[in-house]
Amino acid sequence: MTQLLEELKPAQPNIVTVFLPYYHSNKRNVLPLALNLYQRAYLEGERQIIGSDNISFVATWSVNKSILPTDLTRCRIQFDRNPEYSYEVTIANFEFINHLIEAILNFQRDGICDFSKSFYYKLLQVKQSNK
Repeated sequence: MTQLLEELKPAQPNIVTVFLPYYHSNKRNVLPLALNLYQRAYLEGERQIIGSDNISFVATWSVNKSILPTDLTRCRIQFDRNPEYSYEVTIANFEFINHLIEAILNFQRDGICDFSKSFYYKLLQVKQSNK
């Protein structure tokens, strides 16, 4: 699972250029890797659970032939290899790729492949509090 993230190569510059306006600062540095990950349409990882064992997940998503920031991506994630724990979300490519950027940054920082809390809020359709 982590081998996939370690082996990522940057996406082609012409694809990266289309997405650059949607990201700032350190996210721009990771964007070429996230676009390559997006094109693979697959990610395995572990959801970190505080005070408990991590839960493995497999995420898959649709990849459009034309990769445009405003196109939609349908992402399906299954926890613990159990079909009963499957969830799906459809979001704009630029937003989904932002979640992939955050997953790569999490991996680089913590060594664990996991999506951000904001992705799970979106996936589970939970409203975030502004606290």
